[in-house]
Amino acid sequence: MKWFLRCIAAVVGFAALAFALAWITMLLWNWLVPGLFGGPEIRYLEAAGLMILGRLLVGGFKSGGGHCGHGGKWGHGGHGYWKRRWEDKMANMTPEEKEKFKMGMNKCGGWGRWNDCETETPKAETNNTQ
Repeated sequence: MKWFLRCIAAVVGFAALAFALAWITMLLWNWLVPGLFGGPEIRYLEAAGLMILGRLLVGGFKSGGGHCGHGGKWGHGGHGYWKRRWEDKMANMTPEEKEKFKMGMNKCGGWGRWNDCETETPKAETNNTQ
């Protein structure tokens, strides 16, 4: 019975949120668009339709999230995808490759070490023929 009440509360909460967002969209449109662009004022249902159209144009109504790499469009899985990918890459390196990589990261700009930058470019020779 408790899960049923949670489902009802979720449906009511979703409906209230959708109503509030459409109302805010209507208010913002009617405040900005007629004055800025000379466009018409819209009613509540037109604002709700604009929200649905915008959602369809931006990404559709897909399930499974898709925000901040949490199983979105690119199928990266969830939390820790990049960490697992990095660990796999490091595990497949030979000790020589790891050492070469570490040395490269210790150079100028590696991991924010801008102050430890050693210039390896030779100084320009001056021509002293006068």
